[in-house]
Amino acid sequence: MSTKFSIRTLLRGAGILLAGLVLVFLIGRWGVMVYGSFYSGPRAPYLQLPSPTSMTLHWQTTATEQGELRLGTAPDQWTLRVPETSASKQHGITATGLTPATRYYYAVGTAQQIEYGGDNDHFFETPPLQGSDTALRAVVLGDPGYASEGQAKLRDQIQHWLDQHPRPNRNAFDFLLATGDQAYTSGSNPQYQQNFFIPYTKWLAQVPIWPTYGNHDARRFAYFKIFDLPEHGESGGVASGSENYYSFDTGALHVVVLDTQDSSMNRFGSMHHWLQRDLAANTQPWLIAVLHHPPYTKGSHDSDRWRDSIGRLTEAREHLLPLLEQYAVDLVLSGHSHMYERSMLIDCHYGKSDSLQPDMIVAKKPASDYIKTGPLHAPHQGTVYAVVGSSAKVDNGPLNHPVMAVSRHEMGALLLDINGMRLEGKFMNPQGEITDQFSIRKDPAQPAMVRNECLARIK
Repeated sequence: MSTKFSIRTLLRGAGILLAGLVLVFLIGRWGVMVYGSFYSGPRAPYLQLPSPTSMTLHWQTTATEQGELRLGTAPDQWTLRVPETSASKQHGITATGLTPATRYYYAVGTAQQIEYGGDNDHFFETPPLQGSDTALRAVVLGDPGYASEGQAKLRDQIQHWLDQHPRPNRNAFDFLLATGDQAYTSGSNPQYQQNFFIPYTKWLAQVPIWPTYGNHDARRFAYFKIFDLPEHGESGGVASGSENYYSFDTGALHVVVLDTQDSSMNRFGSMHHWLQRDLAANTQPWLIAVLHHPPYTKGSHDSDRWRDSIGRLTEAREHLLPLLEQYAVDLVLSGHSHMYERSMLIDCHYGKSDSLQPDMIVAKKPASDYIKTGPLHAPHQGTVYAVVGSSAKVDNGPLNHPVMAVSRHEMGALLLDINGMRLEGKFMNPQGEITDQFSIRKDPAQPAMVRNECLARIK
């Protein structure tokens, strides 16, 4: 009895000790995540939740105050003043009743004082109406949250290119897309300020930012404190009910931004169910998907290795791509792998790289100019996949994935232009060189390609 009691007591004590250690770890981890999610300094204005008739502005102050937004079609000529309902340090005001595709100058501060704006540099343009054929331009930043000399050079070269290629009576570009990891290394709020908001202050004050939830963003709660994302369909698309994943419309473009970090990707999960409803409801001619973990890469990450990122690359390829391709996705953007890779026009390739079959390559030559035929939403007519993960730093990798037409070990960002039935992408490095260029053109007058052999594999 004494021996049994001693062993039982020892095991009980060990269990209590283990539970206590786990509890201490969880409390400590929770405390670190909560503490790192706050930032007490000032933050310049940035734009969120755009729609043809509304825009939301966020900014932050060191003092608690009741903020006010002033708007007008010229600096210092305010036709609309919107006050906050309560005082805070973190400010967010939505202006409604705006005119589509119109430039508005703004100032933010209090009813007594302007703190930001009231000049020629603080303005935004409301998006065009859904379905409009207005030309669109976007800048895609890949894993941008690391302040570096290369990051600054790249930003300045992009701005120089934009200045050299102006759009008459239009903003230099319409919106920013970020492929995740907006703040290294742990996604804390001060790191967002230092590595993201300060380097991109001017852009963030003039165009909306659409971020993607990455693994470094997930190390703190700051991502969801900072960004105001359209879980209720405020910017078009079907309401997702979650800020982890969402969609938006602008002109002739529909964009879905997916969470490959924390949300389930399988077909029984809520994100998959929402994605199917959203894609089925889409009527826009162009469809782009953004996700952090790349379904195809041989860069600093390897999409063939299930152990890489705990299977998230594999799951994205196996569970999300069949649905995206079924609904005629044109371009899939991702990050995570810190280099640039751009595929041929491919379809129905959901296995490892060695399972690629010739019929999965819809168009191989030319390797930069692709045509999609048939009705605008004809499924499985081919998709271009681009890994854009090197806007702030670049790592090493073999860069030998067989679906890729171009693989480059260099920093850069992607410029996207959509004009009518043509989408064009340009990858620019910090020296201002365009080292890759591709286009997708749609020709609805031509019959869709028959994909029976390929489609048989996924039935």
